Amino acid sequence: MAFAGLIALALLAADTPDCTIARPVITEDLAGWSGKIEAKASADSAAAPQLGATRTRLALLPFGDVHFAVAPERPATQGYSGLASFEVAKAGRVRVALDKGAWIDVVRDGKVVRSVTHGHGPACSGIRKIVDFDLQPGRHLLQIVGAPAAEISALVATPQ
Repeated sequence: MAFAGLIALALLAADTPDCTIARPVITEDLAGWSGKIEAKASADSAAAPQLGATRTRLALLPFGDVHFAVAPERPATQGYSGLASFEVAKAGRVRVALDKGAWIDVVRDGKVVRSVTHGHGPACSGIRKIVDFDLQPGRHLLQIVGAPAAEISALVATPQ
């Protein structure tokens, strides 16, 4: 039994890259992850800071202090949350990347837009979560819900 456990740990370690020597493979749409902008997430949609293709470190608020534009699809009662906005110039696939686990909703015209895919970022990149949406041109609101820490890094890659 102990031998089987050691084999499982060895297999897991073989699949986990050594990030001290491995270089992440970042796709062109996520190239802005190497930058860093500082901003404060908003408690309401009117004052939501605008995100773009450069990683933005957002200072979040306690969950109860945020006035969401629509009720979050996955409500939380604790953790940190906040609102940000982004512009889509050309219809197409938009990717939202985060460095921590949190629920996100994209809101347009008072309705939540359903995601089309979700996954993890490239190994050793610092991107924990990527969620894709098919969006039309215009302003969109990003609702971040239930983050484990008072700050989160986010990037929004829009079609060029």
